[in-house]
Amino acid sequence: MAGLIKVGTCSWTDATLLASGFYPSHVRTPEERLQFYATLFPVVEVDSTYYGLPSEKVAGLWAERTPSGFTFDVKAFAAFTGHPTPVRSLPKAVREALPAPLRTKARLYLRDLAPESQEVLWEMFTRALLPLDSAGKLGVVLFQFPPWFVPRQSSWKQVVTCRERMGQYRVAVEFRNALWFSEGERERTLSFLGEHRLPYVAVDEPHGLRSSVPAVAEATAEIAIVRFHGRNREDWERKGATVQEKFRYLYTPEELGEWVPRIRRLAEQAREVHVLFSNCYGSYAPTNAQQIQAMLGEA
Repeated sequence: MAGLIKVGTCSWTDATLLASGFYPSHVRTPEERLQFYATLFPVVEVDSTYYGLPSEKVAGLWAERTPSGFTFDVKAFAAFTGHPTPVRSLPKAVREALPAPLRTKARLYLRDLAPESQEVLWEMFTRALLPLDSAGKLGVVLFQFPPWFVPRQSSWKQVVTCRERMGQYRVAVEFRNALWFSEGERERTLSFLGEHRLPYVAVDEPHGLRSSVPAVAEATAEIAIVRFHGRNREDWERKGATVQEKFRYLYTPEELGEWVPRIRRLAEQAREVHVLFSNCYGSYAPTNAQQIQAMLGEA
């Protein structure tokens, strides 16, 4: 029996989406937007948690405002995946505990923080997700590692540490470096994730670039994830390109059709498949999500 396929987008509050006319004119408040979104899609990825720690109160409101069976995938805070994190995005208590030389820096890495401050971040993040988990609406916590995160022993150890830090929450892993799927590494990568029951996040992104990660559609756990980043080759690696410029890409029906048999095959391997569009520019993401939803017969 095939697993359940859930299609959605990687944001419901993106500024260009709000300006695109996607939401009807009478849908004006955050509550109304989420409720409207949930009438169209059964899953959404929360990407705001990458930029700042979520609050337990807000997560509780998300759970209250969505119907039974709705799923939130939550992107892990940037510091947890080895990305440089703006000091201003750290909680006040953590900022105040910084040594004077670090307070003037624009960005810090998790390793720059004292162990006590690191513990505060992990604890605040996991506690904030409890309302979603208690409501049965938390899907996966997505750890998207940076391009400089390459296959080596310390990297494997870090993945395991992230999983352990999340406790009862399910961790999914996205790699942004093609070395994870180079000759001799692909099987090791998938085997490791499978052994630890960690969902691998398959990606569709621009092909033929130095940073391009191949589209490997494999299920390594009970949940499989596919994220569509767009195929904007011109801006994907361009220095200074904004997030909106990098992800400004509307898939054609033919391009989406390439993934239909792959997604159906994933549904034969996993209990649930989350298909998420992160080409968040204007209404591109929900447009493509609705298109592939119809192709998959999940509308």
